Amino acid sequence: MNPKRNYQREMDDILHAAETPPHVLLHACCAPCSSAVLERMAEQAEITLFFYNPNILPEEEYRCRLEELKRLLSEMGLSERIRLMEGKYEPERFLAFAQALKDEPERGLRCQKCIRMRLMEAAKIALQNGADFFTSTLTISPHKDAEFINQTGFSLAEDFGIAWLPSDFKKKNGYQRSIELSGIYCLYRQNYCGCPFSRRSGDTSTDVQS
Repeated sequence: MNPKRNYQREMDDILHAAETPPHVLLHACCAPCSSAVLERMAEQAEITLFFYNPNILPEEEYRCRLEELKRLLSEMGLSERIRLMEGKYEPERFLAFAQALKDEPERGLRCQKCIRMRLMEAAKIALQNGADFFTSTLTISPHKDAEFINQTGFSLAEDFGIAWLPSDFKKKNGYQRSIELSGIYCLYRQNYCGCPFSRRSGDTSTDVQS
């Protein structure tokens, strides 16, 4: 049996070995998830924060999460250093496959296809913007499968010719730190991932889990 990979250690080794801070396109799902990740990475990389989440419905919820992310950057004093890019809000793209998978559980096929869709868009934008790596804040959530996220990232990296930065941001007390920072900055912490089907099915554990 192969030992379980330590993706967070792999990320640390990559960043520490870099002669200059690499340009990282960081897919962001929400402000609470982003808080601890930004605190950890702001001094290690040149970050472009990419908000692409067509799975978040209704649109009012989507706009709320985006505005909280903007506020977080401002209050952390990162607005001048970190560029925030908003991807297209195209819920129809999400619903095109999610409707048929509405009964799937968290981490099931609907969730996997949603994550792949968002990471694929991040890979495209990273390539267009000349980033050295792309990665995602999604691995900070205990409700998300870090192994699947990283393997998907590596697969897309091969497809697009842009390096994936491995991560498991929940390591090193990352998830707990995100809760602490959410309290410090009074962040809105959603109680569902954004997908209306997960909310309807009762998957509403209070968490930063987008």
